[in-house]
Amino acid sequence: MGSLKHNWEDNSAARLSLLSSFRGNEDRGSRWTCLKVMREKIKNSWDDLQDFARKAYEMGRSDPRKVIFAIKMGLALSIASLLIFWKGSYEDIAQYSIWAILTVIVMFEFSIGATFIKGFNRGLGTLCAGILAFCFAELSIVAGKLEEVVIVLSIFIIGFCASYLKLYPTMKPYEYGFRVFVLTYCILMVAGNRTREYTEAVLTRLVLIAVGAGVCFVVNICIYPIWAGESLHNLVVKNFKDLATSLEGCVNGYLKCVEYERIPSKILTYQAADDPLYNCYRSVVQSTSQEDTLLGFATWEPPHGRYRLYNYPWENFVKVSGAVRHCAFMVMALHGCILSEIQAPPERRQVFYSELQRVGAEGAKVLRELGSKLERMEKLSSGDILENVHEAAEQLQKRIDHKSYILVNSESWEIGGRPQELEDLKNLVDIQEDEHVQLGFKSLSETVLDLRSIPVRTASLPPCDAAKNMFRRWPSNLSSNAESFVKGDECKTYESASALSLATFASLLIEFVARLDNVVDSFEELSQKANFKEPIINMPPGPGKKRVGTWVV
Repeated sequence: MGSLKHNWEDNSAARLSLLSSFRGNEDRGSRWTCLKVMREKIKNSWDDLQDFARKAYEMGRSDPRKVIFAIKMGLALSIASLLIFWKGSYEDIAQYSIWAILTVIVMFEFSIGATFIKGFNRGLGTLCAGILAFCFAELSIVAGKLEEVVIVLSIFIIGFCASYLKLYPTMKPYEYGFRVFVLTYCILMVAGNRTREYTEAVLTRLVLIAVGAGVCFVVNICIYPIWAGESLHNLVVKNFKDLATSLEGCVNGYLKCVEYERIPSKILTYQAADDPLYNCYRSVVQSTSQEDTLLGFATWEPPHGRYRLYNYPWENFVKVSGAVRHCAFMVMALHGCILSEIQAPPERRQVFYSELQRVGAEGAKVLRELGSKLERMEKLSSGDILENVHEAAEQLQKRIDHKSYILVNSESWEIGGRPQELEDLKNLVDIQEDEHVQLGFKSLSETVLDLRSIPVRTASLPPCDAAKNMFRRWPSNLSSNAESFVKGDECKTYESASALSLATFASLLIEFVARLDNVVDSFEELSQKANFKEPIINMPPGPGKKRVGTWVV
């Protein structure tokens, strides 16, 4: 019994020692895991901080105006804060100097036009609030014991009227003014009731707000001014260039048979993606809100720089951009042909290669030339800027007429005469030969070629590969039963659909050319109203003279 008890105590001690060592290892492991997680979090935070600093640096480097705006903001606040140290006879200026500082904070905007709008709203709202506060303050003093009731009722009336009126559609630009009006009125009434000096409170705040507004205008206008009208001008020019790039890219990509193995989900949901063609026309389509905002700011700006006309026609810039956006919808549809599930075989695209490429190149050339003219604020030359692109579109249409058998299933065409229709035609036209009537139901290409002798195929591709080349994922049974799919009438149906996708692309391109007329008309209207300068005509040097750079000697 003694030895058994001794063995039991030894085993218990061993078990306790083993358990304590296990717990110690577990504690050390948990502490190591916590340290490892903390180290990873610190590392990730440091990486995020570095990434933020890099992006902030790149933002300032790409647009130095943002850095200048921040510097001007700090300078304006510093000047307004000098009122804190006011030691004059009127000590309330130092006490209420926060009003001037708040005015700088809420009024100082990126562009001059936005600052003017904020200043007008704040000035008008403050002035109206001051006048009403003075009137209701006198009324509350006359009321005697009902002073608090008059103040509360006046705040209710002012809050109700201002909140209701700012919902009126035409009052939307002055929403900030209504907010300032209500805020200023409430503060003036509360402060005046506390000090019993309503008139002094109103005048002090009006003066300090005027000082803050003056600091905003002086700093923002005199130190590297940023004009909203110039930003609107540059935005419209950028839309021209982006659309030209996107048009050329779409046409060249279609002719080179660029195919997405998998369409990015961001494109399908109309989000920003890495595709440059997509981002170019997307920026043009989505610039509406930015243009409207800049237009509202630009109309408040005085004549300046190259825009010295009074009541400068900024709305015509938006009108020109709207015409460009109308063309951008066609480019979006052209890009949709590249992304579509049904694709025309490369062999069919090569038939119209030169015509399609020329229309795309000439259309992009017109857009770039208009953008360059708009950037230099120069009128169009005496010639027709659309002559070449119209000629290219006509050549494409003639090519389609001549090769129309490639775009449809010619075997199902109804070439024979129609007895009832022929009887109706005899009453209108003197028909001499029946074969002439039959030709009337044929296309231009059919009058020259015997279409039934021309097989429409997808070149040298085997049947299964040809079907896969025309369709990405539609129909769904193509991958599992391609051999049975390419046989019979279904193959002809889907083959005709693939050919029609080529016709769709060509018709969209021709429609784009037709819409360019609206762009040119809008540009000419803008050039007349804005008084653009006359184009510089480069005359050839006379006899005995030579051109050296831009000089003729």
